[in-house]
Amino acid sequence: MTALLSLYLNVFVLIVQAFQKVAPLKALAPTQTEQPFLIAQGVTLAAFGMAIVFAALRFRPAPSGVA
Repeated sequence: MTALLSLYLNVFVLIVQAFQKVAPLKALAPTQTEQPFLIAQGVTLAAFGMAIVFAALRFRPAPSGVA
């Protein structure tokens, strides 16, 4: 779960930098408060949120070998 959280933060920064440096994306959201930017961040948050919940539900700790 922490690995997914860390990956989410990296993807969050990737999206921010993409909207700052890629000309077509910058034209869509020059101040990063417009809908295309918010939609991209929202979709990313939802996807990683579902992945983290799925990982938490499927997590099974390894059996303890100590008797």
